[in-house]
Order: sequence, then C-alpha cells, then structure tokens
Amino acid sequence: MNRINLIALGVKDIGRAMKFYKDIGFKTYEEADNPPIVFFDNDGTKLELFSLEDLAKEINPTNPPVINTGFSGITLAINFKTKVEVDEFVKLVESAGGPIAKYPKPTDWGGYSGYFQDLDGYYWEVAYGDSWKFDDNNMLVIE
Repeated sequence: MNRINLIALGVKDIGRAMKFYKDIGFKTYEEADNPPIVFFDNDGTKLELFSLEDLAKEINPTNPPVINTGFSGITLAINFKTKVEVDEFVKLVESAGGPIAKYPKPTDWGGYSGYFQDLDGYYWEVAYGDSWKFDDNNMLVIE
C-alpha cells in the first residue's frame, strides 16, 4: 500500500465550491447544483468535496473534531510542465474568484512556484521545475 486514492476537503457550501473547482478545470460527473458530495476525476487521485460539518461528524458523531479556521499546515499542489502553464492557471484561478496568496516567482530550489486559496481557504501550490518528469498518468516522478 503506497498510494492516496482520495483527498476530501470539508467545505462550507458544496455548490459554491463545486462551481469554483469546475471553473478552474476540475472534471466531475455531478450534475446537481448542490449535491451532498462531489468527486472530481484527476490523473492518479480523486478530489472530494464534502460538507465540513458532516465530515467532522463522520469522524466522530458524538464528539466531532473542532473545526479550525486559518492555516492548517496542509497544502495541496498542482505541478505543471511549463512556467506558462503555471501563469495561465493562476489567471484562471483569479478569474474564478480564488485569492492568490503568492504570485508565482522563481524559487530558491530552482523552480517556479506560487500559492492560491480555494473559496474555503485551502492553500494550493502551483509549481514548475525544469528537471521534473511525469509518468503516463501525469503524476510527478520524484526519484
């Protein structure tokens, strides 16, 4: 076992979150405007949106974890094959209403990286590295 099949994000408004992710290019078969759960197909993993309160109750119905606000210490990442793809994606995120936390710029590790937040405050890194390789599923190969 060495994989992550599904990443679930607890969101305050599934309809609003689903629209944002669709607007920035995530694909789903979901057609309802405000479903109880949404799955997006990605190369290698699935992204799930689930009500934040319901997710906490699913973890422990009698004593759900405290819902924190602010930075949780977790980021998600989308790795691109060119700097141009990074910049184009950041423009797409901005046009969909996603706040840009850090515009892409050269990094000290030799890459090109920036950060945005989704509408529920989750941080996403968008990055490019000129030495990166990708497998047949567009997953980043790190050796």
